[in-house]
Amino acid sequence: MKISATIITENEERNLPRAIESLRCCDEIVVVDCGSTDRTVEIARRLGARVLESEWRGYAAQKNWAAEQARYDWIFSLDADEALSEALEGEIWQLKKAGPSCDAYTVPRLAQYLGRWILHSGWYPDRKIRLYDRRKARWVGEYVHERVQTQGRVGHLRSNLLHFTCDSLSEHLRRLDRYTTLAAQELVARGDKIGWRRLLFAPLWTFWRTYVFQLGFLDGFEGLTIARMAAIYTYLKLAKARNMSWNR
Repeated sequence: MKISATIITENEERNLPRAIESLRCCDEIVVVDCGSTDRTVEIARRLGARVLESEWRGYAAQKNWAAEQARYDWIFSLDADEALSEALEGEIWQLKKAGPSCDAYTVPRLAQYLGRWILHSGWYPDRKIRLYDRRKARWVGEYVHERVQTQGRVGHLRSNLLHFTCDSLSEHLRRLDRYTTLAAQELVARGDKIGWRRLLFAPLWTFWRTYVFQLGFLDGFEGLTIARMAAIYTYLKLAKARNMSWNR
């Protein structure tokens, strides 16, 4: 069992070394870059990755294209702000030695937010398929929240994939603007109707669900911030979709 790791990048010089250095269990690393203006490409090549440059296709399409360029059929798809934990690396070494019994594997994703590991707030275990046989699985999703879809058997690894999210509230707000625009475009494309009741109550429910039902209060100040940002995300997504529909 040989594994190609794939990473899509744009201006990821801060995160990329940590991501690449965690992939010692993989047999090659493919970095697909779409126009970085920082040292991303230089760093990737220095750390032994095979770098390909490509125009932006969208998240799912870009990841599928990266998988198509790999030498091996088994793919571990890693985002630049993620890294394998030592335990996950060891688990993959064992899987390679024993051989796969499934066509794709999920991993639990543990996020660090404002310097704190988040264990609640709907953020953990946040299982995602990241290790898969490209002959039986592919990425789907035209806008945001892309995911791997497979018709084969899915197994589950135990150890954490580490996700290093926002170091500051300013960084989180910048991401909110980008992702809410994409999410709004998806709503418009689906023909969703956004009424004032949904605009009013959906953000309130999002906060209540995140902070209370998903135990965000156990994550301290960071949990409160996550709940408030989730409510803001919901409101901006809906408000932008409503505005886009009016302007069509």
